[in-house]
Amino acid sequence: MNIQQIQLAHGGGGQLTAELLFEVILPSLSVGGASIQRVDALCDAAVLAEQSGRIAFTTDSYVVQPLEFPGGDIGKLAVCGTINDLAVSGARPLALSLSLVLEEGLARPLLQRVLESAGRSAGQAGVDIVTGDTKVVERGGVAGMILNTAGIGVLDEKTQLDFGRIAEGDEIVLSGPLGEHGLAVMSQREGLSFSSELESDCAGIHELTGSLLEQLPMGVHFMRDPTRGGLAATLVELAEAGGCDVEIAESAIPVNKTARAAAEMLGLDLLTVANEGKLEAVVQAGAGEKAVEVLSTHAIATRSAVIGRCGPRSDTPLVEMVTTVGGRRVIQKPYGEELPRIC
Repeated sequence: MNIQQIQLAHGGGGQLTAELLFEVILPSLSVGGASIQRVDALCDAAVLAEQSGRIAFTTDSYVVQPLEFPGGDIGKLAVCGTINDLAVSGARPLALSLSLVLEEGLARPLLQRVLESAGRSAGQAGVDIVTGDTKVVERGGVAGMILNTAGIGVLDEKTQLDFGRIAEGDEIVLSGPLGEHGLAVMSQREGLSFSSELESDCAGIHELTGSLLEQLPMGVHFMRDPTRGGLAATLVELAEAGGCDVEIAESAIPVNKTARAAAEMLGLDLLTVANEGKLEAVVQAGAGEKAVEVLSTHAIATRSAVIGRCGPRSDTPLVEMVTTVGGRRVIQKPYGEELPRIC
């Protein structure tokens, strides 16, 4: 059968489901470059090789609109997002699950492009897609598709990353310009165009975290990827959970000029816009420049910078930004999500 559009019956578990799996899903993921479990070994659960070290496990769901955007798509976003959650926990990503909720009427070419992108992103990261699931819902039940991923990684026994390690004087390092993902998606949705192309920063950051942990094994205290809520949300979380004041310098924060222009046009604060390929790391006092040097060797982190420091312990921790004109601005978490369906 030559599948052109997804039908409700493709989710029924019968012959049409098998045709969707073997004609579209598995071939598309394989073309993308991912290592897929052998077809003749597809069972209800994947069995992974024994690993030494602690296991990290994460899961996430992705509902971005539009499904394709400059610099990425929902497939790349789902794979990179899950890899990144493992990476900032200090883990080496090993394997992913990928589950699909598809809308009746979804075009086959779009589904194939998304799956190939997901497979390519997994393959580039050396991560296997080992299991998954497919469901089909009525028209209008979802906007095209929703993807769910879960990921497993392994942590070295020496790796210790948590809020409790954050200390006064620790330096905060950011791997690149803010807001490129959220603003690329929103600009696409709003039909905005710029003289310079604005693309999502969607990328795996596992090589960044791996390099930091290798070259600063005891100097990295905490890591996070500033996705929903942007840098503002993660800094406030850091201050609250770490129990310390945080100060950042506006002049030190890397900024994409096109992203800044888009944020101004849309009335958005760059600090609160989502990123999907940036690393925020807290390193011990005096290690910031070394961390920047390490990160800058990677193509996606050439604009890394030390943007701030952790202050003394406080019962009412505060995040403040020293502005370019010398004032001070209190940074707060965004009240809600400013950009719906951006991840």
